[in-house]
Amino acid sequence: MIKKPIVFSLVREQSIFMTAIMSLLTFLSVLALGIALAIGTGVVRWNAQWDLYATVQIMDTKNTDTIKKIIDDNRDKITSVNEITTDQMHDLMRPWISGGSALENYLPQMYEIEFVSPDDLDKIGKEISPHARFLTHAQALSHSTSAGWKMIFISSFVLLLVLGTIGVCISYIARNTALLHRRELEILNQIGARDSYVAHQMQVIIAKICTVAGAIGFIIAAPVLLLILGAAHSARVGLMAMLDISGWGWIALVLLPIAITIFAIWITRRTTINILKNS
Repeated sequence: MIKKPIVFSLVREQSIFMTAIMSLLTFLSVLALGIALAIGTGVVRWNAQWDLYATVQIMDTKNTDTIKKIIDDNRDKITSVNEITTDQMHDLMRPWISGGSALENYLPQMYEIEFVSPDDLDKIGKEISPHARFLTHAQALSHSTSAGWKMIFISSFVLLLVLGTIGVCISYIARNTALLHRRELEILNQIGARDSYVAHQMQVIIAKICTVAGAIGFIIAAPVLLLILGAAHSARVGLMAMLDISGWGWIALVLLPIAITIFAIWITRRTTINILKNS
C-alpha cells in the first residue's frame, strides 16, 4: 500500500517553536487544572470535616446552668462534649495576648460540641442561641472556604486563558504556513485537490507536534503538582493540609493533553479551510 505523501510541512525553526510553545501551554494547562482539582478536593474535605462541630461561648455565667441542662437533655444527639479550660484558652491566645491574670475575667466559658447529624446541630443551636453564643465551625472557617473557591476560580480562569492562547497560536501557525506555501496551494487548486485534503495535511502536522508537546508538558507538570501537594501536606494545618488529587482527577489531567491536541486539530482545520476559501 502506497502511503500518501505530505504535500508540505512546517520549516524546522517553525516546528521547534511550535513544539516548545505547545509544551509550555500544555504544562500551564495541566498545572492550572491540577491546582483547581486539588483545592476543590481540599474545600470539600474541609467543609465535611467541620459540618458537625460547633463552639458554645457563655458570656454571662448566669446562663451556665441553662446551657448545661440543654446539653444534658440532648445527649442522644451529641457525639462528644469538650469543655475548654482556662489554661487551654491561654495556650490558644498566647501568640496574640501575653500575660495578665485580669484576662481571666474576660474569657467566656466555652464548650466544643460534636453532633450526630446536621439536623441535631441546627435544632440544639436554636435552643442554645438565646442564652449563649453558638458558632458552628463551618461558619467560623467560612473565610478559608471562600478563599479556596476564589483560588479555584483563578485557576480555572488561567486555564481558559491558556486554551484561548493555544487557539490563537494554532491559527497563527496555520495561517503563516499557508502563506509560506502559497505556491503549493495554487498547484493543488489547479489539479483539483479539495480543501479538506489540504486541511488534512495541516492536521497531520499539528497532531504530531501537539502529541509530542502534550507528553512533554504533562511529564513536567506532574512532578510539579506532586511537589505542591507534598508542600501542602507538610504544612499540617488548615485548608492546605486537605489538598489532594483523586484518581479520577489524575485521569482528567491525563486526558487534558489529549483534549488539547483534539482542540488544536479542530482549530487547524477550521483556520485552513477559511484561508483556502478566501484565497
